[in-house]
Amino acid sequence: MSPENAPRLILQFGGNSDRGVKASNEDAFTALLPTEKSTRKYKGAAACIADGASCSSNAQLASQTAVTNFISDYFSTPDYWSVKQSAVKVIGAINSWLYQQRRQDLVRSDGYVTTFSAVIIKSHTAHVFHTGDSRVYLLRDGELEHLTQDHNYRRGDKNFLTRALGFEQNLELDYKSLRVQTGDRFMLTSDGVHDNIPPSELIELACGKTNDLEEIAKLITDVALHNGSEDNVSCLLVDVAELPIERIDEAFQQASLLAIPPILNPGNTLDHFEITHVLHSGTRSHVYRARDTRSDILRVIKVPSINCNDDPEYLESFAREQWIGRKLQHPQLMKIFSPPEGSQFLYHVCEFVQGKTLRQWMTDNPAPDLDQVRLLLDAMIVPLRALHRAKMVHRDIKPENFIINRDGVITLIDFGTMQIAGIDEISEAHVAQPALGDISYMAPEYMLHGSANQQSDLFSLAVIVYEMLSGQLPFKLPTSNSDTPKQIERWQYQPLSKRAIPSATTPLWIDSVLKKALAPKVEYRFQALSEFREEFTNPSPEMLRSVNLAPLIERHPLRFWQALSLVLALIILGQWILQSQ
Repeated sequence: MSPENAPRLILQFGGNSDRGVKASNEDAFTALLPTEKSTRKYKGAAACIADGASCSSNAQLASQTAVTNFISDYFSTPDYWSVKQSAVKVIGAINSWLYQQRRQDLVRSDGYVTTFSAVIIKSHTAHVFHTGDSRVYLLRDGELEHLTQDHNYRRGDKNFLTRALGFEQNLELDYKSLRVQTGDRFMLTSDGVHDNIPPSELIELACGKTNDLEEIAKLITDVALHNGSEDNVSCLLVDVAELPIERIDEAFQQASLLAIPPILNPGNTLDHFEITHVLHSGTRSHVYRARDTRSDILRVIKVPSINCNDDPEYLESFAREQWIGRKLQHPQLMKIFSPPEGSQFLYHVCEFVQGKTLRQWMTDNPAPDLDQVRLLLDAMIVPLRALHRAKMVHRDIKPENFIINRDGVITLIDFGTMQIAGIDEISEAHVAQPALGDISYMAPEYMLHGSANQQSDLFSLAVIVYEMLSGQLPFKLPTSNSDTPKQIERWQYQPLSKRAIPSATTPLWIDSVLKKALAPKVEYRFQALSEFREEFTNPSPEMLRSVNLAPLIERHPLRFWQALSLVLALIILGQWILQSQ
């Protein structure tokens, strides 16, 4: 199936709003299904409704501001942000603005307060965000489910809000997600509608006897007014007409249509790239240095191995790597450029980063001093922090994936195993993938359960630091993926003091810092890269105290064995003296 004919997200909208018996309409709603395919793919579609608080003369402005700003700002957030991250960020900003306007008004009743309910549909998941007493319903198979909770209380014959946008500086926002199906209908209503139509009648009206959503929405608002509603009445309907393929994303679909190039040698050309050196040739990929014949710029060409032609998971990860490299913009993250327009081949065009791998540096410098290690740790944290701020987890941090130049600047490469919050939402639903990467540097939670977070990358980084200081790995683990440990207890930290070549200038508290960074259980590790770096440079009093509490054999193994030998010698000498008397 070609990408043009592949199923995609298609929604239908219809709504109606009426001021009813009131002088003005303080309700507002809007919806958007992006026309741009990539935006629809990575951000989905959105619909929202707002009902300005009647006690405020700015109610209409508040509701209109909420819905229009939400739609425009949500679709402006980065593609790699998750739906929840994007929406919460945008709604929080809207709330802050409305609240500030309210504070500036001398009369509280002139504040900017509005209810707000939104539905975002991305791939096969609906994300619902809500505050106030507007409502979101799901109509499926003739059953109407109320998805939100009213944030109000009743006094006499009036409802009073307990939560809303602009109501408090710190917003309490309800969130839930649910699977969607083709044929689902979402209904968003203001309280002028659902407070005046019994549930049984609302179900009948929502099902409708026509396919015209505008007509159904108008009928619902008309019935609410006929039943005596004294408020504005608004109803927005969203029909799920078609859903995209869930298993693979657009990049993988495009990659599946391209041919894998044959093995190349110096002098061969691939499109307008002339191969100059073979940098790596393995069972999964081939990496070449190449010259762009159009610009004379050196590039790195990465090509999947022909052996992977029937491996959809690898090809998907290859496509993901290209997508990531093209989106990321940071001087210490390797750039991946778009392949030539109209190319028939699957490959990456990567930035050529001059320097050597950290692995080669470690080979050339087998016994670095602590200051050198600190400088390298600082340099490695920079690109890794940039990834984490983008809500990405690398999952394959190892010396081979860092390039260090002559100035000590480090570039992070290889994004093939990356975990991305926004992209994972369009992957096959909740299927745990096997861990990929070098198990020598892999965090236990990722190896055992396939789940990784930013602290998993921190763990891998600490393994590298330990290896630089000792020349060895901190755990005695198998080196084969087929013999990985099954229990977390297998990760038994080996103190630096027990290793063969620790530097005599390495302070004892470094062991305590690394032991915490390498804790097998995530909850016992440092929470952030900055915390690890700070303790590795300027240990806290608690860290120093932990050294004094450690057994002598861990703090001073040489002294321990010297003392033990002396005691044994004295015992033997004493026995000899007693026997000779």
